[in-house]
Amino acid sequence: MSDAWRLAVGTLTALPIGAPTRVDRAVARRALLLAPIAVLPLGALVTAVLLLGDLAELPPLAVAFVAVGALAAGSRALHWDGLSDVADGLTASYDAERSLAVMKSGTSGPAGVVATVVVLGVQVAALAPLGTSTRGALVAGALVCLSRCALWIVCCSVVPPARADGLGVSFARTVPVPVAAVGGLLLSVAGGLAVVLLVRRAVRRFGGVTGDVFGAAIEVALAVTLLGWCWV
Repeated sequence: MSDAWRLAVGTLTALPIGAPTRVDRAVARRALLLAPIAVLPLGALVTAVLLLGDLAELPPLAVAFVAVGALAAGSRALHWDGLSDVADGLTASYDAERSLAVMKSGTSGPAGVVATVVVLGVQVAALAPLGTSTRGALVAGALVCLSRCALWIVCCSVVPPARADGLGVSFARTVPVPVAAVGGLLLSVAGGLAVVLLVRRAVRRFGGVTGDVFGAAIEVALAVTLLGWCWV
């Protein structure tokens, strides 16, 4: 099994898999490109929850909450932690170092809690109508996988890392601009734009991106993309 595959699955899911033997920029780039495929089990999990809930004639909103919870568990809730940290960092200070220190503290402040509730609420509200049909459930699972294309934008070659260490350094600036553009198209115009705006804000406030920005981008991309498809 390739190091890139191990890195992608081990980073983006809670599935037990051996650690890669080496992690360099080439391995990181391939892992990012594999991201949508690496989370196929998570997409299938969301689809299964929605289908079973519909089969049991359970309230769609309750089923959607369970689906989002299952997805969070399947990724160790790391992306939600990133979203919370980024929101706290953006509201903590206009000083980049102070903001980065707040993000690294690991605690959730008011901004982080509100951001998590809002984004989670959008995901649940958009998943609820999708879960009322087989087609919608399949679309939801596919969008879970495609939401990981947000990483292609965050790790675009023109986006710098905010720190000299940490997760961001290994992955930042490894994805060519054309691939990042394809990722934006796969997310839909709205989803891609939301990630671009998030990255732009992170670069202006933090000086670049961090692992927390990776997670925040995934959750924001999923929320916006689901919202655009909830009518199917």
